[in-house]
Parts: sequence; structure tokens; C-alpha cells
Amino acid sequence: MRLRIVLPKVTPEAITVPTRCAYAGCRGSKFYLRQEVAKPLRDTVYHEVQVHRYQCLKCKRTFRVYPEGTTPAQTSQRVKGLAVMLYLLGLSYGATSLALEALGVYLCKSRIYDAVQETAKLVPGLKRDQVFAGVKTPALGGDLTSVKCKGEWLPLGITVDPVSGVALTIDALAAQDIKALRDWIEPIAKSVGATVLVTDDADGFKTVADEVGVQHQVCKAHVLRNTEALIERYQPLVAKDADGSLKAIGVSPEQAAADLTRLGELVKSRQKEQAPELEAMHRRYLDAAPPQEGEHQSLAYRLRLLFLDRWNLWHRLTRYRTWKGPKGETLDGTNNACERVSGWWIKERYRTMRGDIGPRECGARQSLARLVWQLPEYRGWGQPGRVLAVSKNDQGSSRLLPGWPLDTNYRTITYSEHTFLRNRRLRQIYFLQIKYGLERHT
Repeated sequence: MRLRIVLPKVTPEAITVPTRCAYAGCRGSKFYLRQEVAKPLRDTVYHEVQVHRYQCLKCKRTFRVYPEGTTPAQTSQRVKGLAVMLYLLGLSYGATSLALEALGVYLCKSRIYDAVQETAKLVPGLKRDQVFAGVKTPALGGDLTSVKCKGEWLPLGITVDPVSGVALTIDALAAQDIKALRDWIEPIAKSVGATVLVTDDADGFKTVADEVGVQHQVCKAHVLRNTEALIERYQPLVAKDADGSLKAIGVSPEQAAADLTRLGELVKSRQKEQAPELEAMHRRYLDAAPPQEGEHQSLAYRLRLLFLDRWNLWHRLTRYRTWKGPKGETLDGTNNACERVSGWWIKERYRTMRGDIGPRECGARQSLARLVWQLPEYRGWGQPGRVLAVSKNDQGSSRLLPGWPLDTNYRTITYSEHTFLRNRRLRQIYFLQIKYGLERHT
């Protein structure tokens, strides 16, 4: 496979002769070339270009015409495009600034941020169907997170391919209610052809999966942690029947303690045929009465709800045991792919975000048109010996790194990237080699 990254070109001799006056209200169409002016330029190749200064014969005012790839700004379009490309490949604003400095075209973090925002505004109408053309996956992972932008919390929705670990989208959401979740999940699921949704234990996702008409896999790690926390909380209470509610329904403290212990075992083993056991536990506490207005839930009633919830959840919790995709794909039963994407694409970048950035800019900051997407055929970067590549570890995380092995873990990648980018000699050795383009051949 060949992957070629195309950047804007700077052509000093390509200056288009104007056909209309640059000033509003003037309809002049004839111009006189008054002067050729040398313009300093921040670029990887040219440090100066010639700019033509024309005079309109109608309004007598002058204006400049710039060569291809340049604007009135001091920085060329090529450098801005390189900055946006490095940012979208995974580097932070600070790391992108260091990389450009190694290429001899230093840009501060604020200017890189401005370039990303300017590019994002150019594609506000990007359609999700166009982005996902040809991208299909039988399983879709979804998760929610939030970042604080200018004092306001901005909810973000993340979708991934849980089979390969590839990020599909990062979207800014208007809300986190069921309607907003459905409006977000449904078009993506239909676009990629997903038949199963993998999420955490949030009730909203369960409703959305049922309404959209896809199967649902709840993250086993989330359920296990939540269940173990509840068991640890309830065990001391049932041992002494703190409020006497167990005695009222004819259940001994020993029986309740045994039920909680067995529940912990079931949540760890997660076999489909164990559902009747949970049903029996739930029915043992059916006589526990719900609280009256102004009262707290009794211990027996809380156990009744706990066993009911796990019984109802069982088919979602054990879906991965039997699910297989059309090409034999399987699930691991966790939502770890979303957690990794949240860490790499949001949390790591959020740490260095300026406090004055508002929600609108924050949404565009994550990706062009608030969308981060990768194609499966681009996986496999980061082979040892490559000069610059997206390193992908065995858990599916990806970062822009100088050829680190695939088994490098998260903390090593983060530490190595910062060490590498802060060593001037290493930067010159590696990054100057991409001055004439980035290609990968396999």
C-alpha cells in the first residue's frame, strides 16, 4: 500500500493577473502593474517571494496579488497544512510546534490552533455518509465524555470499531438525554452497518440500542466494578440485618450474604445459562415492599432491585459469548476501545487546552468538522525502522512517533514522545527527513 500526504504547493512564479478590483464597490477591470515587492515568507523551501502590486485604473487604488500557496499572512499555506496534518495525526499543539521548529519554520501553539480552526471552518458541511463511504463494521462502540471549555462543560460522543479499535467519530453533543443519544448513534450505526452496540452500563444506551434495533453488549468491566462495589457496601449491612427488613420477608442474614457472594461469582463467570439463578435470587426478595413517600429504601428492597437489575442485564452482559460477525469477528465484552480513544484524542489534548477556548472552538479543536476518522487500511503504521509513523500498540492506541515497536505501552509512548520532541538533535535527524514529503511503502 502507498500512502501519500498531499500538502498545498507554493509556486512563486504562479501569479494570476487580476480581472476585477479587490476593493468593494469598485467595478474596475483594467489594472496597471506598478511594482514587484519582495515579501518575507515562512516556508519549508522559500524564504522570500515576489508579490505584484497593481493599481486599478478606475478607482486609482492599489492592491497586492500573491503567488500560489501564499496569502497576506507571513506563513505559507504549505506550513499551515503541515501543522494541521501533524495535529490530526496525533501530536499536541506543543509537539507540533516543536516538529515545525525542527523543519526550520517555527510556529507557536496559538498560530497552530488558529490554523486548525481556520481549516475546520472550511468544511462545516461535511456529511457523515461521505466520511464513512466504504467503512463497514458489524460492531459499534459508543461512549460519552466531557471537557470544560471557557467554564462550560461540553459533552462529547465517541464511536469506535470495537473489533479493530479504530476511532470512527468524536462529536460534540447538544445534550446527553435519550433523544440526543439516538440522533447521534442511529445514523452512524446505519452508515457502518453495525448490528451490535458496545457501551458502558448507562441506562440511556440500553434504551437507544432497543429503539435503533441493534443488539447490545454492556461492558463487563464496568458491571463487575459496580457490582463488587455494591456487594462490599451491602455485606456488612446484611450480616446484622441493619433495619430488620430481611427478617420481615423471611430471609436470614446468612442467606442474603450467600446470595451476594454468589452474585459476585456469577458476574465474574458470565455464562448465559446462569440467568435462572439470578431470577431465583430476585424472587427470594419479591416480598420486600417499596418505600412510602418520604421514606428510604429498606435493605431488602435494595437487594431486590440489585438482583432484578443484574437479571435483566444478563443477556446484554453475556452477548459477546455467542456473537460473531459475518467474517468471524468476535468481541472481548469490554468498552476498552472507547476508553483508549477518549484518552488519546480527548483527555491528552484537553490537558494543554487554554482556558479561554469556548465550546464551539473546542468542538472543532478535536478534529475537522468535529470528526475524527481513520480507515482500517491505514492500520499497521509504526513498524520499527520507519522514520515517522503512527505507532499502534497491542491495545489499539495510536500516536505519531518515530518507529516505536507495536508492543510499546501507553505510558512508554507518552514519555518517549515528549523525550524525543524535546531533544533537538533527534528532532533534526528524524523530522528533517520528512521535509520533502511523507510516504509509506509496504
